[in-house]
Amino acid sequence: MIERIEPPWQAEERTVLDAFLDYYRATLLMKADGLTDDQARIASVEPSILSIAGLLRHMAEVERHWFQMWLRGDDVNRLFWSYQDPDADMHVEESATIADTTALYQREVAESRSIAAGFTLDDVTAHASVHPDKLGQRMNLRWIMVHMIEEYARHAGHVDFIRERIDGATGK
Repeated sequence: MIERIEPPWQAEERTVLDAFLDYYRATLLMKADGLTDDQARIASVEPSILSIAGLLRHMAEVERHWFQMWLRGDDVNRLFWSYQDPDADMHVEESATIADTTALYQREVAESRSIAAGFTLDDVTAHASVHPDKLGQRMNLRWIMVHMIEEYARHAGHVDFIRERIDGATGK
């Protein structure tokens, strides 16, 4: 059973951000819980390739991207993404299991938590932006955490619809 803890109503900023991020991380795991390997690969609606397994892989990639690559500045390989296939995280192989996908996701989340614990909200990223509109700018951990909450919230909605399509399961 996945434990999902409600964020506190009154706490200092870091506690609230950590709690909301962990709440959405747990939400993603809850929505994947109990699926078979085949169910986890079911796409939302054609022509979309969006699946729960794909979203777990995507969020593992996003965790690695923001915390390891951007914040700490590690020179790590991408898990799935490439210039040749930017949607590789959604191209889930038939040999991929939900157990392995979930374990990969949980490892990336654990590493992100460990990295974030060593930074304050005002600490800036090791890497500067290459985006044309923000060239050379660095974001702080606060920005990354808010962005991650936004990313998870958006994808939690996707996962709700996919899970309902698979087996009718709905919920919080």
